[in-house]
Amino acid sequence: MRSEADSVGTNRIEAFSDGVFAIAITLLVLELRVPDAPAGHLAEALLHQWPAYASYVVSFLIIGIIWVNHHAMFQHIVKADRTLVFLNLLLLLCVSFIPFPTALLADFFHAGADQYVAAVVYSTTMTAMGVALSTV
Repeated sequence: MRSEADSVGTNRIEAFSDGVFAIAITLLVLELRVPDAPAGHLAEALLHQWPAYASYVVSFLIIGIIWVNHHAMFQHIVKADRTLVFLNLLLLLCVSFIPFPTALLADFFHAGADQYVAAVVYSTTMTAMGVALSTV
């Protein structure tokens, strides 16, 4: 039987989660690089990096949507127990990992067989995040 001491309000969980979401979104943009382009070829070099921009936008939107849904869920949760805290940490683990497969996908977008490996890593991360979100 659980006592009142085993549950806590959700303010600290939400504040910590908001911080992790903010850091993950910020880390995404740090992967966008200024291209090393010879004089007169900047536009071409920027266009060549389109997979990095597309990966950034998709991952930014995904993290943003998860943040909105996380906020909506916690509007309905009055008290949190240890189980919820650990399930939330599992979600945050997945969210904080997103910048890596995003960079991987952008870097290996045109890399033959490796592009499939990068896509599998990205989609596996998104699947894990979806599963983690559904358990919170």
